[in-house]
Amino acid sequence: MIVITGIYYAIALIAAGGLLFWLVGLWAAGVLWLLALFCLYFFRDPERRIPPGDVAVSPADGKVVAVKAESPILTRISIFLNVFDVHVNRTPIGGTIAKVQYQHGAFHVASKEECSVQNEQNVVTVQGQGTTVVFKQIAGLIARRIVFNRKPGDHVATGERIGLIKFGSRCDVLLGPEWNITVRPGMRVAAGSSIIARRRGQDQPHVT
Repeated sequence: MIVITGIYYAIALIAAGGLLFWLVGLWAAGVLWLLALFCLYFFRDPERRIPPGDVAVSPADGKVVAVKAESPILTRISIFLNVFDVHVNRTPIGGTIAKVQYQHGAFHVASKEECSVQNEQNVVTVQGQGTTVVFKQIAGLIARRIVFNRKPGDHVATGERIGLIKFGSRCDVLLGPEWNITVRPGMRVAAGSSIIARRRGQDQPHVT
């Protein structure tokens, strides 16, 4: 499956390439046609097998760049997406979208730590499974367009598609002490199918 936005971009690039082919020649048109192919690749949207159980899944494809205590009760998992990763975002848990807040900001390289606070981002709060999880769609140096196609009050299932970030970017997830974190920096994760945390039982300690 390909996100419709990618198809529009590809059509525009193919058409522009056709015009350049007529005006200039194959070498100029070829660059745009290659970009059209890249757009189709970039905006791919593969199906994912959503794991069952009391789990939180990754909201994005990419590399885990940080697992840090954000406060005495919150742990932040940060995932960096390069331009070759799938950029369709998915919700970490099922539940109801309680809040959506767009925050204007900078466009630093998305792998940097300060991006979690300083960069332009969309902050989403989901309540469900007896817990509250916050995740952020964060723009990067190239990414200047965040897409979120849900609204407060909407119900979402674990791993459901909720939007995308165009080109290199970052996703953060904030989890409370009721979650055992299962990922570490350096790990690769896939949106919707990689488990990043499991709900702990009453007799299990919080692990980060």
